[in-house]
Amino acid sequence: MCKLKIKEVNAVHRIAVVNDISGLGRCSLTAAIPVLSVLGAECCPLPTAILSNQTGYDSFFCADFTDKMEAYIAEWRKLGVRFDGILTGYLASAEQADKLLAFLDEFKTEKTIYVCDPVMADDGRIYDTYDRALCEKIAMLAKRADVITPNLTELCILTGVSYASLTAESGAADYMQKIANVAADLLYGSVHTAVVTGIHMQDEICNLIVTKNGFTSVCGKRFGGSYSGTGDLFSAVLTGELVCGRTAEYAVEKAVRFLELSLADTYACGTDRNDGVNFQNHLEMLLDEKARP
Repeated sequence: MCKLKIKEVNAVHRIAVVNDISGLGRCSLTAAIPVLSVLGAECCPLPTAILSNQTGYDSFFCADFTDKMEAYIAEWRKLGVRFDGILTGYLASAEQADKLLAFLDEFKTEKTIYVCDPVMADDGRIYDTYDRALCEKIAMLAKRADVITPNLTELCILTGVSYASLTAESGAADYMQKIANVAADLLYGSVHTAVVTGIHMQDEICNLIVTKNGFTSVCGKRFGGSYSGTGDLFSAVLTGELVCGRTAEYAVEKAVRFLELSLADTYACGTDRNDGVNFQNHLEMLLDEKARP
């Protein structure tokens, strides 16, 4: 009689992902769920809004989930759920941010890795759907994180630095050092790592990993303009790898290479930016069994 040999497996990590869900656009939760699943984690969505398609299209339907969030979270409370990671992204209102601050009080433990993507602005301007009150609340969430992933505009908002003045230095030899100096001001309390994303450097897009020990950069080739969901894919890879015990440098390198291949295909296919990134054919590269704990 043959004995069935069962491969020993690690427990699946649970990650709560707070973001909207868009029916079209390959962004937010529809980007995070497949990525985290491939990385061996259970993605537990906490929706902030449900959209027919992401807001870059000419029109869209949006159902705000604010008044449902407390009842939703209450069911998790009943089940005694605990999370190895928490990732927050798009928020619809300052009220939602208050609910998330309370959520962190209850569900974030010393063992939970909280990654905050402070979604609120890009290209030097705050998004049309955001106001000062919401931006201030997002800054409060960022202070509670272990790792934050602002783009250059969001970095300037969080630190009070002029975006125009900072980007005016883009031609300087020490431009990355200047950005790192600004990001270092965010490293206090629980925040130990700031990953500044989407820095344009000629034909490359660079990401700066800033800790109290200094900074490193990871760059990838630039293809076309911006595409829906790029930041969501990046933060999902980063969070999944951090929760699995990898370093920020390893996680960012993996995210950049994954996006580089995916964006090359997206650009070659002439995909509309609103339709998002053609990442599905490259999910396999996230499977790195030898490198996993």
